[in-house]
Amino acid sequence: MTTLNRRRFFGVASTAGVAVTTSQGVAVASGGDERNPHLIGVQADSGASVIAQNFLDPRTVDITIDSVALGHTASVRIILPNRFGSRAGASWPVLYLLHGGYGDYTDWARHSDVARLVRKRDVLVVMPDGGALGFYTDWWARGAGSKPGWETFHLVELSQILARGLHAADRRAIAGLSMGGFGAMSYAARHPGFFRAAASFSGTLDTLHPTAEPVSSDPFAMWLLQTHIAPNGYDALSLFGDPTAQHAIWAAHNPADLVKDLRGTKLFVSCGNGRIGPLDPPGTDPSDVSVRYEAVQLRQNQEFVKRATRLGLDVTFETCTGSHTWPYWARELEKAFPLLMRAIEAG
Repeated sequence: MTTLNRRRFFGVASTAGVAVTTSQGVAVASGGDERNPHLIGVQADSGASVIAQNFLDPRTVDITIDSVALGHTASVRIILPNRFGSRAGASWPVLYLLHGGYGDYTDWARHSDVARLVRKRDVLVVMPDGGALGFYTDWWARGAGSKPGWETFHLVELSQILARGLHAADRRAIAGLSMGGFGAMSYAARHPGFFRAAASFSGTLDTLHPTAEPVSSDPFAMWLLQTHIAPNGYDALSLFGDPTAQHAIWAAHNPADLVKDLRGTKLFVSCGNGRIGPLDPPGTDPSDVSVRYEAVQLRQNQEFVKRATRLGLDVTFETCTGSHTWPYWARELEKAFPLLMRAIEAG
């Protein structure tokens, strides 16, 4: 698979506790005001610290965090609430947006209309780096440790920095595409109550699905390790281990196996059917991997929703004709947006 095709379509894919400290107030630059927060130096309990910031416009800022959990730096794009800095003592609901495989923290801003969606909203939009193939987890690393620790970075270090530097409230929602869809549902299930709502767009919601046809005849987990982890310079067994020998570790992160822990969380799930749809470019080849792969995702999504429905969970499920590409994910965010905003009471 070419790098271009991987970037176009791909996405999939510890136990760290989540402890969010109450806000300690917005850090204000000398001579500045709360509309232009100075975040450099804001720290998490681990010692992770903001080491750089860059305002792209009055409401959009990129920050760089030196993360202890990751062992390296990572970036986060943030859109500030509409009335940020104008309401003394206010705290702000948070919407996390997670990118897919081979993506980065700029993807949602570049490929969707999120800036328009939140233009008049008092919500803190947080778009963190998740690594090209980070899979939103603290890696098992063959039992030797937890680096890179993406789960700890996002839900502990980043969360504490948001609370301390930007008055982030504990009213949170999360959404993601493909690999980010896995992350959204896995995070919400592994930390019940941390997120009030979770949305997945073409997400990998059953990593232990019995088959990945028509992409491969292998079980999905093996296909993932063989085609994406190992060829990209990773130790294939460092993520969750072997799907058979370390089955319990895979299951402990697999959204389909964690459905029961999503009770009380509002869920939105959408996926295409792996056929050329109205948002695909004219002349799209039906055999293109972005088309075929979406059919694989649909079966996983159907299994996840079947289990959620059986348990009586609050789940909205939508399918459409289309492929594993950005025009559909941007559209689905718009569909899910009202549900996410209601859940976190974002005016």
